[in-house]
Amino acid sequence: MLHKVFSTLAGLFLVSWAVAAEPVAVNFEEHIKPIFREHCLKCHGEDEQKADLSLQTQASALKGGSGGAGVVAGRSGQSLIFQVITDPDDDNRMPPNKPMIPQAQLALIQKWIDSGLRETSASASMVAERDLSFKPLANAGAKPSEPAMPGTLPPVKLPPLKRPLPVLTLDASPWAPLAAVAGQDHVRLMNLETQTEAGILAFPEGEPHLLRFSRDGAVLMAAGGRPVELGKVVLFEVKTGKRLATLGDEVDAVLAADLSADQKSVALGGSGKVVKVYDTANGKLRYKITKHTDWILAVAFSPDGKTLATADRAGGLHLWEAASGRVLLSLNDHKAAIRALDWRADSKLLASAAEDGRIIWWDVKDGWPAITKTDAHPPVRPPGTYGKIANGVLAARFDHEGRLCTAGRDHKIRVWDAAGKEVQSFALADAQPLSAALSFDGKKVIGGDTAGQVHFWELAAKK
Repeated sequence: MLHKVFSTLAGLFLVSWAVAAEPVAVNFEEHIKPIFREHCLKCHGEDEQKADLSLQTQASALKGGSGGAGVVAGRSGQSLIFQVITDPDDDNRMPPNKPMIPQAQLALIQKWIDSGLRETSASASMVAERDLSFKPLANAGAKPSEPAMPGTLPPVKLPPLKRPLPVLTLDASPWAPLAAVAGQDHVRLMNLETQTEAGILAFPEGEPHLLRFSRDGAVLMAAGGRPVELGKVVLFEVKTGKRLATLGDEVDAVLAADLSADQKSVALGGSGKVVKVYDTANGKLRYKITKHTDWILAVAFSPDGKTLATADRAGGLHLWEAASGRVLLSLNDHKAAIRALDWRADSKLLASAAEDGRIIWWDVKDGWPAITKTDAHPPVRPPGTYGKIANGVLAARFDHEGRLCTAGRDHKIRVWDAAGKEVQSFALADAQPLSAALSFDGKKVIGGDTAGQVHFWELAAKK
């Protein structure tokens, strides 16, 4: 018995050592086949192939069985084998009538798939290398000669509140030390240099659910409304506070919206499950998108104006031709509500953030998940609590340099560099962050929380 325990521990040590020594060379023969032998080959080996699936060799695993291909190089989330061994439903998960395969072994299988399905340590990855390089000044939008800052705006009478409302949304100007923060029946403009109020914009339609500055920073879009009553999108001139356009006529609050880079189109969506695209010049509806099966929670035009991305509460994510509404791609990796979409300034990558805990940087050329963070905001279990801990990502916003700022249910705001590496994080002790953005110069992080507070942090200088 002692010999058996020692052998098992020794085997686990050797596997762990191999992964540590060669993190990019997880392969079938050395790492994955031993796991399949332990858990799977009795039903999916040489002697028996239930569902016509054999995991005896790399070739047979790739071939799959009656359910289709077993694995897809680079995409564990789309690989049937990985789906069935990680299914949260005990009745559906494989192997049947047994505990889930240990997390360390699942991580090895996931890495084997995502790193390119190497058969041996000498094998080449089956995932082609991609050029994800980012030039900060390329397609970042034209910087105006005088970035827009509010002048003396007309006074706004605010409704009395017993306590501050959660900051559902905020945004930072791309060219000026200015942030816009949502409030009940208004939008508060804040000077980031002094961290003081710079003005208030009236939004009598209700509470903004989405704020976005235009690419040149001259226009602010506010989208929201009143639940089960009305929903609107309003465009404001930042310098004067003047209303430039009011779009949409929803019977519920608008939950998602975006203004195209040329400021000619606004896309909006919400509980109606329909995306509507309007002409900002005349307010007329240009086209509708009816493919979604659940509430629309995020929409985003690409900076080059060619593509519209839309996402819903069921994890559906689609790319459309912005001019016509013709579907281009459907991206199916998320398994829960997608809370945020944002494009990198070069239009090469789209970031999606969801309640499944994932942030995905998509190469939109072919819909490939170029970078995936499966536990971007890892859950922390409070003392005395049981059951599943939420680890969702609630907000995501790029800056000029390709860095991504996210807010999660772990009570942290995190900043990621252009390669998807975490740069810095900021914790909120007493409230949940709901919104976050980087200042125009990349030196500050702004966050809004469930207690109605706005926070400012200095971002460490790049080394």
